[in-house]
Parts: sequence; C-alpha cells; structure tokens
Amino acid sequence: MDSLSLYEISCFAAGFAGNLFAFALFLSPVPTFKRILKAKSTEQFDGLPYLLSLLNCFICLWYGLPWVSDGRLLVATVNGTGAAFQLAYISLFFIYADSRKTRLRMVGLLVLLVCAFALVAHASIAFFDQPTRQQFVGAVSMASLISMFASPLAVMGVVIRTECVEFMPFYLSLSTLLMSASFAVYGLLLRDLFIYLPNGLGVVLGATQLALYAYYSRKWRCKDSSAPLLA
Repeated sequence: MDSLSLYEISCFAAGFAGNLFAFALFLSPVPTFKRILKAKSTEQFDGLPYLLSLLNCFICLWYGLPWVSDGRLLVATVNGTGAAFQLAYISLFFIYADSRKTRLRMVGLLVLLVCAFALVAHASIAFFDQPTRQQFVGAVSMASLISMFASPLAVMGVVIRTECVEFMPFYLSLSTLLMSASFAVYGLLLRDLFIYLPNGLGVVLGATQLALYAYYSRKWRCKDSSAPLLA
C-alpha cells in the first residue's frame, strides 16, 4: 500500500478536526433539553431551528456522498452525525410540546422539509450527470450553510441591544469559529468553493461573536435577562 502524501494527510486532518468541533456544536443544545426534560415542557423554546438544521444536515450529507462528490466523505460523516442529533432533539421537542397544535406544526414542517430534501436529491440524480450534479447540490448546500451561519445574527443583535452575553454562550461561539476554520481549510485544500466559501463566512461570524463576547462580558453586567429564549 502506498503511503499517504502530505496533501492527503493535511486534508484528512482538517476535515477530522472539523468533525470534532462540529460534534461540540451538536452537543450545545443539551442544556436546553435538560431544562425541557426537567420542566416537562418546551416553555418558550422554538423547535424550528432544529428542523432547519436537520434539512441543512441532510443536504450537506447528500453533497458528501460519493455519487454526488468524490473524496468528500468527511462532509458526509459530520452531517450524518448532525442529522442524528437533530432527529433526537426534534423527537424530544415533539414529546414535550405544550399543545397538540405545536405537535401538528412540528410534524407538518418536518414532512415539508423531508419533501424538500427528497426533491433536491431526486432532481440531482434524475436531471444531472456526475460533474453538474456536484455543482447543483453544492450550490444548494452552500445556500443552506450560509443561511444557517446567518441565523445567529439575531442573537448578536440581542447582545448589542441588552449589552449582555447571556444568550450567546462563549463555547458555542468558539466551536463555531473552530469548526468553520477547519472546514474552510479543508475546502481550500480540496479547492472546493462550496465548502470553503460558506465556512469562510462562518469564520467571520464566529470571530465577530467572540469579539462581542470579549467586549460586553468585560465592560458590563447583564442589565436585563428578559430577552426571549433562544434555542
């Protein structure tokens, strides 16, 4: 067996590091669900972010599979793991939802998102050959990733408005930065625009969150903890 080249080792190391930091991100909602389990209620928490994260994981998982993209297995593994976590969170949210209306809404949105993914997957196989298939799914996955990275902008707005970092945990922001940096390097090594561009934006977002955290955590105490619950 031929030994691995430095390039192959570097690609694997960057992708593997991204998987590890992503695992920390996937664990970040655990305190939220401990609270839900203790209260036996979802309280004011919203289940929509977990549904959108599931769709994002499905699309990016599809992009990493060999019949779509060659040599992107670490993209598939991280998003397969992420999909499993999101399904677990969605199940708990469904069980402890406060009303039948909330459960029906969750089921309806889940069916809609699964259909959206199925449409993307079917279209990629039915209408595109291998090179253009990767471009099609890559464009969809990039748009999905960018929208996911943009979602914490609301939390950053809360931090600036309240001058309080309570709703933007330090380790969550750090994990976002480290995961994005790892996959940005991974994408650059593979020369894959669909990986390095959205993760490059993730690096900027993560660094901005940490800068806000450093600024507000040192200068002010939380003035008001009545900001909406963010999960």
